[in-house]
Amino acid sequence: MNIDENEYFRQASLSICGNLNVEKAMLDFIRYLRRFMPADHLYLQKINQADHSITNLAAVSQDEIMAAESPSLLPENAFQIIEDCISNNISVLRMNNPFLGQGREMTTIFPPRQDQSFLMLNLWLNEAEIAVLTVQANGWDRHTEHHEHLLKILRDLFKVAMTNILQYRKIIKLHEMLLDENRYLKEELNREQPDVIVGRDQGLKQVMDQVERVCHLDSPVLLLGETGVGKELFANAIHYASPRKNHPFIKVNAGAIPENLMDSELFGHEKGAFTGAVSLKRGRFERAQKGTIFLDEIGELTPQAQVHLLRVLQHKVIERVGGSKPIAVDVRIISATHRNLEEMVKSGHFREDLFYRLNVFPITIPPLRERREDIPALVHHFIQKKSIQLRLKKEPVLGPGAMERLISFGWPGNIRELENVIERELINRGSHILTFNSLATHNRGKQISPPAYNENAFLSLDEVDANHIKRALMLTNGQIHGIYGAARRLQIHPNTLRSRMKKLGIPFGFGRI
Repeated sequence: MNIDENEYFRQASLSICGNLNVEKAMLDFIRYLRRFMPADHLYLQKINQADHSITNLAAVSQDEIMAAESPSLLPENAFQIIEDCISNNISVLRMNNPFLGQGREMTTIFPPRQDQSFLMLNLWLNEAEIAVLTVQANGWDRHTEHHEHLLKILRDLFKVAMTNILQYRKIIKLHEMLLDENRYLKEELNREQPDVIVGRDQGLKQVMDQVERVCHLDSPVLLLGETGVGKELFANAIHYASPRKNHPFIKVNAGAIPENLMDSELFGHEKGAFTGAVSLKRGRFERAQKGTIFLDEIGELTPQAQVHLLRVLQHKVIERVGGSKPIAVDVRIISATHRNLEEMVKSGHFREDLFYRLNVFPITIPPLRERREDIPALVHHFIQKKSIQLRLKKEPVLGPGAMERLISFGWPGNIRELENVIERELINRGSHILTFNSLATHNRGKQISPPAYNENAFLSLDEVDANHIKRALMLTNGQIHGIYGAARRLQIHPNTLRSRMKKLGIPFGFGRI
């Protein structure tokens, strides 16, 4: 057959480069190629030299596009055939089926038929990857030297096309990741911003000292405390005071993720990893790259997720569900729980090795009943915040005895319960005087235990006076004189109170929100 090779090259170029979709381009090409040689199937494949895996980027017959398989492992002698061609600079290899008896791996790459003829066009891309264009025809000895020559003419064309295809796929992947990241960030921005830490200079001073001590490091932190004490706020404080503050801060509530989705949420999944996995998904650890991940309710992690988390801590790598390649991650881990992890370790519900890796720097956040001096400041803070959220015309004031009722209440639900009680009172009372009379009913019959006596912490008279004055100032929102002022509560002249404050080093405006 006399062929105008220039026209052949031009038409082949149009079919290969005429479509950005590689499968459709290969479908056009095989239909054109069949005019000049036997071709029942056409495969465009990428081979990874490091692990000898092969991936079909496109697989077509003259009638249809076949599903591209996930990476498969090439048998050693099959890889050797391709490697010999590269080392001996053989551009096109013509052969009958060399893969008989090569096992299941080869039947996932080529049709499971014995009488096959192959033309393999080798496209060396770089030191790590090889590309191969394989023309397969049914039957023995279907190809000739002339067919080899025709395929060899297209070698440089396919090398350029293959490079462009891989780059285009990277761009598509990055575009999908960017869209996914934008969706996630929009969800995060739509969430309510965390509160400031009220009481950092009083009841939480010791906790904040620990936060300042560890925030600049990458050491894992374990936040301990009852439900509702605000563990997430301290995780925020640690992240935003750390060198990672300009990178993502990803929050995960392990107790809210279904067990069957835990691995997918934390570590991501590959496309087709399971039913419903229609696209690649990056997990929370990948999203937190260079930043911090906050694992709340760490005690709720499944045994399988505990194993994977241990691997992250040990080797700084993860694997997506359905994936085979490790992905390096640089993430600081802050975890939190209200449960007793030591007891869970003893009972076999939590891995001991994982506990010791998470428990590098534990911080225990005291319940609200153990830091009652913070309640007045918290009350004023939540009244301001909730008044804005509820669109009240003016901020309400506390009635007589209201603050005392709030301070004396037991608060089993801690700060979260205090916030909810204040919101409920605002809904019921609006901008009118807040009384919190309902708390008196709840507190009836309950005795607030006095703080334990500690001989080593015996206070001086000046310290007792200072604490008493500070409490009066917090109850009055820093006001000194007037009917609702601290001097009236302490039953002393306002000037005397100012003199005592100056002597004791209490700043004017103390207690004002």
